[in-house]
Amino acid sequence: MRWLRSTTARIAALVFVLQLGAAGTLLIAVRLLTDTELTAFAQSQAMATRNALTLGNPNTPTRILAERIEQVLAVGRRPGSVMLLIDDSGRRVAGNLATWPDALPPSRSSAMTELLRIGRAETERMRIIVTPMPGRARLLTGQVIETERHFTVLLGEAMLSATALAVALAALASWATARLIESRLRAVVDTARTVAMGDLGRRVPLDDGGDAFAELGTAVNVMLDRITMLMTELKVATDGLAHDLRSPLTRLRSTLERALVLGESEAARSLIERGMDEGDRLLAMLDTALRITRAEAGLGREGFVCTDIGAMIEDIAEVYGPVAEDLGITIRTEIEPDLVLTVHRELLGQTLANLIDNALKYGIGPIDVRARHEASGIVVGVSDRGPGIAAADHQEALRRFGRLDAARSSTGAGLGLPLAAAVARLHGGTLALNDNLPGLWVTITIPEGASQGKITPI
Repeated sequence: MRWLRSTTARIAALVFVLQLGAAGTLLIAVRLLTDTELTAFAQSQAMATRNALTLGNPNTPTRILAERIEQVLAVGRRPGSVMLLIDDSGRRVAGNLATWPDALPPSRSSAMTELLRIGRAETERMRIIVTPMPGRARLLTGQVIETERHFTVLLGEAMLSATALAVALAALASWATARLIESRLRAVVDTARTVAMGDLGRRVPLDDGGDAFAELGTAVNVMLDRITMLMTELKVATDGLAHDLRSPLTRLRSTLERALVLGESEAARSLIERGMDEGDRLLAMLDTALRITRAEAGLGREGFVCTDIGAMIEDIAEVYGPVAEDLGITIRTEIEPDLVLTVHRELLGQTLANLIDNALKYGIGPIDVRARHEASGIVVGVSDRGPGIAAADHQEALRRFGRLDAARSSTGAGLGLPLAAAVARLHGGTLALNDNLPGLWVTITIPEGASQGKITPI
């Protein structure tokens, strides 16, 4: 049903209607022209018969007209002619009709009717004209068109067959038009999806048609060239920024470590240790922010490897097991077998670790880590029994450096969930925040097609 509302379907419907309308107009015009010509032919023949009998004299005596009618009928010169002469009392004088047609008033000049000629077993379709003669006499002449009528019936049947063929051809034309449009746009769509998945070297195949589709492909390729250049510059800039900032921060930590050794008072050493912790926190924030930027830019796909998701989750849960035990919290895993995907193992592992770490910080009760197959792909989720996040705050929670703690009294930097969302998009998947009733349930869905090299839109 969705396709029926698309522009392609509308164009196909327009082509179908126009094709069918053109064919219908042509067939109707042929039928009308045939009927008109047939009527004109019969009318002219009826008038020719009348003129042959009267010789152009409307005052020809009845006796002479009767002789001429009998002579014509006797020699059979006009086999399809219809003739009837009646006198002023309405009595038949001559002709091949027995009586004046009851349905035809004497004053009517012409008509199309069906009459029975003398010597015939069935009525025939004919065109007749009535000509007043001297006194109240009337002359009826006409032309039988039964053979032509049979031809018209055959023509009508042929037109019905032609209409069915026109419908089939119109449907074929509309289908071919829709396929042509889709095929011309498919290359652009496939290229856009491939680039969205991180293959910045993909371009739209071009032809020399010079039409709007060729212009669209050229414009898209120019845009992709520009995006590729910007992504390259971004990679260089982020790598340089990471190097330039890490170096002074590392030197600062080294200086603080020496100061810690040389510190004389306990208070001074405590302040130095606090400064070192803040430096480590700043380095972690820098590293996470750069990871988010690179993931959102589609960089890092070269690090994708085939990974056993279940084994990775078990390893992470084992690492956080002692920490959770110290806090009196249990980490439970529920993993389906055969969960294998081609992913960025380091980024996805850090993401899951961040989600478990958040659950340990803000959650209450057991932490559940689940991984299973669904129709949309492999779904990995981490849930807790804490206060959760209100639906109205989801957007803020996913914003980089977004903090639900307005006073910023907690130690978080607001980068954990944004990193998880960026990593999900890097893998062509999605991240969702769900209510665990109570608590928060964060799920990451990764399409299984990604592990087979399929293109999945971000």
